[in-house]
Amino acid sequence: MNISHENIARSIDHTLLKPDSTGIDIMRLCSEAVSFGFGAVCVNPSRVALAAEALSGSGVRVCAVAGFPLGASNTAVKAVEAAAAVRDGAGEIDMVINIGMLKDGKLKLVYEDVRAVVKSAAAADPLTLVKVIIETCYLTDEEKEAACRICERAGARFIKTSTGTGPTGATVEDVGLIRNSVSASMGIKASGGIKTLEQVLKMLEAGATRIGTSSGVQIMKEILNKR
Repeated sequence: MNISHENIARSIDHTLLKPDSTGIDIMRLCSEAVSFGFGAVCVNPSRVALAAEALSGSGVRVCAVAGFPLGASNTAVKAVEAAAAVRDGAGEIDMVINIGMLKDGKLKLVYEDVRAVVKSAAAADPLTLVKVIIETCYLTDEEKEAACRICERAGARFIKTSTGTGPTGATVEDVGLIRNSVSASMGIKASGGIKTLEQVLKMLEAGATRIGTSSGVQIMKEILNKR
């Protein structure tokens, strides 16, 4: 698959969601994102303002998580969290679906959960892009397909495979299943366990349009070493 290293870099959401991450760690993340031309950084909500200030004028977007990592927060809490992150400078929100409600078959509640976050983020800034983490490792194929349809109908712009905290992360098979379950305009973010250039290329080939990884620097160095 012939993809330029610039396009690979722009597809990467350079991620740091560890609970013990310091301000210095966040500043380093942002510096790396600018240096390597990554599309975005993904941070916890309390670090959005710091990242937004560090990246001001750079063209690198700030993404914040909401309802992370379990997705089991009350809908109102997720909506407030998302809006606060947008006001702090996030242009993208990666929310976690309510996995248990989905598995209970309470699809209307799952829809309302996603829709509330989409509306709340848009109220803070209409240009906000919402991605929904469906945490594929806990779902059957039928549940994955249902989740994808719900998220698209609720106004989300991306389906994201995983939080990276579950027993498994992104797989090529799941990316392909998601691609076949949503319209062509929907983005797909493959995330969780992606550490090598080979994995990135396989995910992109399967239909992913974004890559969430904390190994972006290593991946870009791997590209540069192949030149």
